[in-house]
Amino acid sequence: MSFADRLDRLQEFLDADDLHDEALDFLAGHGYLTALCISPVDVPEDEWMPELFAEEPNYSSEEQKAEIESTLIELKAHIARELASDEEFEPPCDLTLGDEPDYSDLRSWCVGFLEGVFLREEAWFSQDEETVSELLLPIMVGSGLFEDQPEFIEISKDQDVVEDMMDHIPDVLTQLFLLFHAPEDKPKPALLAPRH
Repeated sequence: MSFADRLDRLQEFLDADDLHDEALDFLAGHGYLTALCISPVDVPEDEWMPELFAEEPNYSSEEQKAEIESTLIELKAHIARELASDEEFEPPCDLTLGDEPDYSDLRSWCVGFLEGVFLREEAWFSQDEETVSELLLPIMVGSGLFEDQPEFIEISKDQDVVEDMMDHIPDVLTQLFLLFHAPEDKPKPALLAPRH
């Protein structure tokens, strides 16, 4: 079975209604794995896998469990290769929150990404808290998790600023990846702060 076919089966599995309420759906799962690939420290598989599901799913068989878990591991490796390539990384959804942000694919992806950050929050912010906070701002806005905080209320009033931030998410991902993973002997790229 091709990787694309396995991804389709993974998506069907993660988007089904019988997983735990706090399990990540496919888009949130993709965001989560993206954050794990960018993370400045490695998170072991036996930690991130259970967190993704919140509780062990009711697999129909050991074969299904093996397929789902191996496809998640393969997807994570695929995302890591994309991030390390010279191509701009694109989340697997439109970069817009649309008219109903709470139901948008991008919101799911951003929530999942932050779930991945929270697994090692201290490590993300220990090197250069100001730069990392600024780079993560579009994803934080996209997630809606902070919308009752004054700074975020102010941002959300300006739809153009919000849309501009969402457009910057691919840039942000590349910059975060380089910030944490550029070889020591190479100068870090000049960071492009998201436009405000």
